[in-house]
Amino acid sequence: MREPIMRKVKGDDVNIQLAVWEGDKNQILCIHGLTANCRCWDVLASALTPSHCVLAMDLRGRGLSEKPSSGYSVEHHCRDILAIMDNMGLDSAVLMGHSLGALISLIFTAEHADRVDRLILVDGAGKLDEMQMNRVLAGIKPSLDRLEQIFPSFEAYLGTMKLAPFLQPWSSAMDNYFHHEVEDLDGGVRSRVRLEHIQEEIQNMGKIDVSQFYSMIHCPALILRATEGMLARDDLVLPEEVAGRMVREIPHVRSVDVEGTNHYSIIFQPNEVRDNAITDFLSG
Repeated sequence: MREPIMRKVKGDDVNIQLAVWEGDKNQILCIHGLTANCRCWDVLASALTPSHCVLAMDLRGRGLSEKPSSGYSVEHHCRDILAIMDNMGLDSAVLMGHSLGALISLIFTAEHADRVDRLILVDGAGKLDEMQMNRVLAGIKPSLDRLEQIFPSFEAYLGTMKLAPFLQPWSSAMDNYFHHEVEDLDGGVRSRVRLEHIQEEIQNMGKIDVSQFYSMIHCPALILRATEGMLARDDLVLPEEVAGRMVREIPHVRSVDVEGTNHYSIIFQPNEVRDNAITDFLSG
């Protein structure tokens, strides 16, 4: 597993933590999901480098990025991405987003077409109806429940996370990911992510009709879809019919089902189908 170089970069109005895996060819900027952080990309970054350079940001309010009291929306994240690219001298990049990060990446690409060479959407950015959205929110509830809990030690925190069936099989990459997430308190540790920030994010997400941006994507795009649910068979973040609509409405897009993966294992676990799909897409 390759270790990234950690550096701080100025976002729109906050300092953003960036993990950098150096490499050649494409510069791939990775955007994580709702309560995740930049280290969720460790496994995938190790597979793509050194052939490609991979950069992964902690969204504001997550990981080691600054945590303003408000300002949690796709609009704010897109402004941060633009500022990061400007401050790093990146005229353009490949954008790869998972879950909420896929939504952010798609909208950024629609609004800043000249800054994105290619777009990779990992199990996200689909237009869900109310019933399916409620299933997804139920599926991610365990991830939200941890945010307000104080654990006596990091080992106790990890012990609870290891009980989640959707995070199996466990690996050292998961240890690194959760270590990046927690902060020390008197008497224990807790997640750095504040529940009120995530609630604001979810509320703002509910105001977006992502399908209105599909026709505005004109660069090559790749959809990677997890085929398994999280806690149930039907709590898919990207159901087959939803991905089918994306394929019909997004120009120059291809879709690959990553069989046997769920919403988390599609990025946390080694997977040759996923890695080969991305490598072929980037060289295409």
